[in-house]
Amino acid sequence: MRRQPWWGPGTVALVMLAVAGCSSGGTSSSPPEDKPPASGRTDDDRAAGERGLPGVPSAATAQRELSGLKVAAHRSMSGYSREKFPHWSAQGDSCDTRERVLARAGTDVKRNEECRAVSGRWTSLYDGKEITDASELDIDHMVPLANAWRSGAGAWTQRKREAFANDLTHPQLLAVTASTNRTKGDQGPEEWQPPAKTSWCTYARAWTAVKSTYELTVTRAEKQKLDDMLETCGR
Repeated sequence: MRRQPWWGPGTVALVMLAVAGCSSGGTSSSPPEDKPPASGRTDDDRAAGERGLPGVPSAATAQRELSGLKVAAHRSMSGYSREKFPHWSAQGDSCDTRERVLARAGTDVKRNEECRAVSGRWTSLYDGKEITDASELDIDHMVPLANAWRSGAGAWTQRKREAFANDLTHPQLLAVTASTNRTKGDQGPEEWQPPAKTSWCTYARAWTAVKSTYELTVTRAEKQKLDDMLETCGR
């Protein structure tokens, strides 16, 4: 008489369950706990003036992006002019890029029928000053146009340079006091840093993100200073 196997349907089910348990590595199926941002900063302790600045990465992400940037000496300024970076472009509803930045960066901003900001409150990232008159604000290019030109933008098409000069998606445009913007000029972080050291973390993260997005180069001194400024994050 043919012998039946010693295992039955119930035994097979138990074995399959055991195997399934082993394949999970013995870990719980519950989702991992939320972790704080790598920068150690939260929405509640962002640098004054960071409001409305889009696409600012965490310090950890910025550090990775910085490591991936190509290091090269500045290229020639030959052929450069601000006119090769058309701004401020029309953004619809009678608004241009400047007015869009003012609207997103301020609090209680009111605009007239021509989209001009007639009242509101703004905090300048670079020096932490509170401003209530939009005429005292400049819209700064985080990575200045001349710096971008020396870092690779000289080889771009006019269309790409216009997109760079009016970028509302990445942390390239911010409202700051006219005095700090003009002191900064076209200098990089190795030559100029915001007077308010509390903004260095945001500044370095934003600068690095823009350079990474547009695949612009950095000088060795620029990269070292950005690395130093990222060290201030989470303190």
